[in-house]
Amino acid sequence: MGYYEFKITVADESRDALLQGISAIGCLGVVEHDGSLTAYFSDTIGIDAIRKGLDAFRGVLASSGLNSDIAYEYVFISERDWNESWKKKFKPIDVGEHFSILPPWEEKVAGRINLIIDPGMAFGTGHHETTKTCLLYIERFSHRVSKERFLDVGTGTGVLAIAASFLGFASVLGVDIDPLAIDAAQRNARHNNLKNVEIREGSITTAGGTYDFIAANLMSEILISIAPELASRLTPSGVALLSGMIVGQEDEVIAVMENAGLRYRETFIDGRWVTVIMSR
Repeated sequence: MGYYEFKITVADESRDALLQGISAIGCLGVVEHDGSLTAYFSDTIGIDAIRKGLDAFRGVLASSGLNSDIAYEYVFISERDWNESWKKKFKPIDVGEHFSILPPWEEKVAGRINLIIDPGMAFGTGHHETTKTCLLYIERFSHRVSKERFLDVGTGTGVLAIAASFLGFASVLGVDIDPLAIDAAQRNARHNNLKNVEIREGSITTAGGTYDFIAANLMSEILISIAPELASRLTPSGVALLSGMIVGQEDEVIAVMENAGLRYRETFIDGRWVTVIMSR
């Protein structure tokens, strides 16, 4: 098994639309640069399907009145090469007042909460804006809720679940529909010697009971689709942290969450990314 790495050149005005478009194709992660994107796709999708989807999206951009000039090149990355590539690219990063995120081959940072993350074939190292924002808010709100149960929906590498455990939550559950993410998150829980973090394959429907803190760093369409399930799992005094939205998508997400029984509290915007806090 491997991945395709696409380097895509796109006009700034079309970037947000393209991000949504490649997510629909099955993009698993994106690194943004000035004037370009690096996007990753599982080889199980098939290179012809990926290229066809990108080529067709030019017409979508044109019909929306956006610049439709898209150019791309790609390479295949084997699982072995992927792991070696991460060792070169993944550098330690400090987030918030307490967290340092680093791979297993780096020395721990004294005086910080060290989150040991080996992404493997999954995405979520803490370098993306939404992951950093989620960590900041988990750090901030963990002192305002009961620390009995924490739920991370779409856990990826498990970085948010692992952070919650270090902040004192007694029981932590991370769920994800991607088997590669499950493998990575379970491995990372072991790297951090955590016994109270459970990683479970499946959607939010596999998470029983209620939770004092729910984190969901997902695309807006998924947040909207799981709103009733998410609301039903939040304790009366709990906090829901919703991220992964692009600016302009948050109003619909908030409205759907409110219809499901949650109350809007605040919004944080980092560049083009939006994070929303909801409660009962």
